[in-house]
Amino acid sequence: MKTKTESRINGSVTVIHFNEAMQRYAAAERREAEINKTIETEVNEVLGRFEDELMCLAQAKQTAFGIAHAYCAANKAALFAQRRSIGTGHGVAGFRLGTPALKTRKGSSWKKVLTALKEKLPAYVRITEEPAKALLLADRHKENVAPLLVEIGVEVVQEEVFYIETGQAA
Repeated sequence: MKTKTESRINGSVTVIHFNEAMQRYAAAERREAEINKTIETEVNEVLGRFEDELMCLAQAKQTAFGIAHAYCAANKAALFAQRRSIGTGHGVAGFRLGTPALKTRKGSSWKKVLTALKEKLPAYVRITEEPAKALLLADRHKENVAPLLVEIGVEVVQEEVFYIETGQAA
C-alpha cells in the first residue's frame, strides 16, 4: 500500500526534483562524514590523554584482585562458613557458583560419551536435519539440481535494492 507521500512523489517527480534530491543527499553525506571524523578525532584525543592512567588502574585492580582472592581462598573456611560473601567498607568479595556445565571425566571423551548415550540414554542424543541452503544456492545452475528446485518447493529470489553513491569515502 502506497503512502500519501509516495503517491505524491511518484506522480510529480521531475528531473529537477531528482537532481535537487541527489544534491541534498550528497551534501548531507559529506556533512555526516565531517561530523563523524570530528567525533573520532576528539574521542581519540580523550582516550590518548587517559590511556596511561587507565592502563595503570587496570594493573592496580588486577593486582588487588589477586591479593584479595588469595586471602579469601586461604581463609575460606573461616570467612565463608555462614555466607558466600563478606563485606568491607570498600565493597563485597566472595565466591559464587558459575553456570552449570558438563565436562568429560578423566579418561573419557565426548566421542565415548556419545556412544554410551546412544545405547543407554538415546533421548539425550541430538540429531539435527536441515536444508543445506548455501549448497543449494551454489548448485542452483547444475542440471541435476535446477529442475528439481520448483518441484521441492524452492525458488531462488534476488531482490533489487535502490542505492545512491556520492563518491564519499565510507
